[in-house]
Amino acid sequence: MTKRTFLAAPLLALLTAGLHAAPADEAMSRLRGAVNEVLGIATKASSKSTLAVSVTPVLRKHISFETMTRRAVGPGWNSFKPDEKAKATQLFSSLVVRTYANKFTPGEQPRVDYKTATSPAAGRVDVPTTLLYQGSRYSVTYRMEQAGGWLITDVVIEGVSMIANYRSQLDSVFKKGGAPAVLTSLQQSVSKQS
Repeated sequence: MTKRTFLAAPLLALLTAGLHAAPADEAMSRLRGAVNEVLGIATKASSKSTLAVSVTPVLRKHISFETMTRRAVGPGWNSFKPDEKAKATQLFSSLVVRTYANKFTPGEQPRVDYKTATSPAAGRVDVPTTLLYQGSRYSVTYRMEQAGGWLITDVVIEGVSMIANYRSQLDSVFKKGGAPAVLTSLQQSVSKQS
């Protein structure tokens, strides 16, 4: 390595780090705002059902449920008709919201500690956090993508991707009965959460 290359390397590293820091900072800021908004609603909710209803519009602003649903269904998604895609997305978003709303006790607020965000690929940022709730500690990573603003596209809890978890279920349902079977399965799952 020449002396000139040796001196230029740190400068190049700083410039590159600066380029990656901006998206990570934007995504982190968006996530913090979303979490604070959700926690503000959760603190005031009188029941789990009112929490699910109250938090849904906020989550729709910050989560790409269409992306999540498409990835959870897997390759079979391409054979869904437009109305089936819309119905699947609506059902999947209801399922996710109700599932996680049922895990919280209204009035109890978890503590969220944010770690350093990383950008594993262009247009993607992972924000690791530690969630402290009712005496337990959970490792939660929010996967965010640039899609007209930073949106959550997956949540990894204790190393398990929510999308991968649902995909293992929905892919086998699709292989047995196509889009109608997926819609029926999602509807049944949503009904169980009511």
